[in-house]
Amino acid sequence: MKPQRSRFACLAAICAGLSMSAISLATEPAALPTATAADVGMKAKALAKIPAQMKKFVEAGQISGAVTLVAKDGKVVALDAVGEQDIDSHAPMRADTLFAIASMTKPITSTALMILVDEGKVTLDDPIATYLPEFKDARCADGSPPNRAITVFDCITHTSGIVGDQANTGTLAETVKAVAARPLGFQPGERWQYSPGISVCGRVVEVASGMPYEKFLRDRIFVPLGMNDTSFLPAAEKRARVGTLYKLGDKKKSLAKATHWISDMGDDRTPNPSAGLFSTAADLARFYQAILNGGELNGQRILSEQAVRKMTSVQTGDLETGFTPGNGWGLGWCVVREPQGVSRSLSPGSFGHGGAFGTQGWIDPERKMIFVLLIQRSGLSNSDGSDLRGALQNLAVDALAE
Repeated sequence: MKPQRSRFACLAAICAGLSMSAISLATEPAALPTATAADVGMKAKALAKIPAQMKKFVEAGQISGAVTLVAKDGKVVALDAVGEQDIDSHAPMRADTLFAIASMTKPITSTALMILVDEGKVTLDDPIATYLPEFKDARCADGSPPNRAITVFDCITHTSGIVGDQANTGTLAETVKAVAARPLGFQPGERWQYSPGISVCGRVVEVASGMPYEKFLRDRIFVPLGMNDTSFLPAAEKRARVGTLYKLGDKKKSLAKATHWISDMGDDRTPNPSAGLFSTAADLARFYQAILNGGELNGQRILSEQAVRKMTSVQTGDLETGFTPGNGWGLGWCVVREPQGVSRSLSPGSFGHGGAFGTQGWIDPERKMIFVLLIQRSGLSNSDGSDLRGALQNLAVDALAE
């Protein structure tokens, strides 16, 4: 079954009917203030090495361009765009280029769910079937029922046993029904495995809130935080700012255009809680700063401090998690337990998430720093372990004054 484009038409109508206070918030974004490096105890010359290094990645043919952002103490100290947004037209990369952020959507969906936990409308220990009855019939590969019920907690931590593709097949409701019909890959809680569990959580948001998932995100997260450029389908007037997706070409140091369901803006696109958002570096920095602040930005509280602490601390015990060593998993966030390799510059307890096209967003609460890397490269062997992520983090931390 094909997804319905009318879902986005409904969202447009909803947005048109927002209250005047919401419109005011949407047209006057709560942008993070800027500061010089010296203002926050950093070295400008050292920060300048970040765009210089990204240019080297462009020249090596690894990426067409990149946007990088570093914030410290609630202020943006570096926002740089290098290379090209589109190679064929030679459109330059811009600080406000829109990127398909893929799985960086997951922490935002998880935040939506935790808003409902704050409000007492969802309990993490509840069986997922409490909200989605289709999971009452969950079965293992041999046809037997699981040892225990799959919980909301299992889904948000990727420990549910649900496996398979994270793409939508029709509406979110239709997608989750199809996911519920899949055999489980393992017993709930037995191990960590990346999954469409966050899409299931997105459907719980719909059911528990009584409103479409994408409207809930807009009303409860994007509008309060002034994330005006974050959406599941960029408006027509913004599409010239969407970065082109590339893969490695046949020739050395060459790139070729790529296609993927995550970035496809065709008529069959529907909001995907696991990997559906487009955003900018500035918008993501607002979201990350709100989380770093304990759930609040510029007087707009979206989440309780208790919920933020739970989301951004390890909830998976000793289970091996993530795509690089030394990590645990929170609620929708990867948490750096023991910095090493690509995370060696981060403090223990840092948290973040990457995306399939190399996009990365990480928060170091000890240093009060935010690192955002936006690129559009498919086919990376390990986005979370990329040299680009490591370079941004290492150079930014190196820029701290001694």
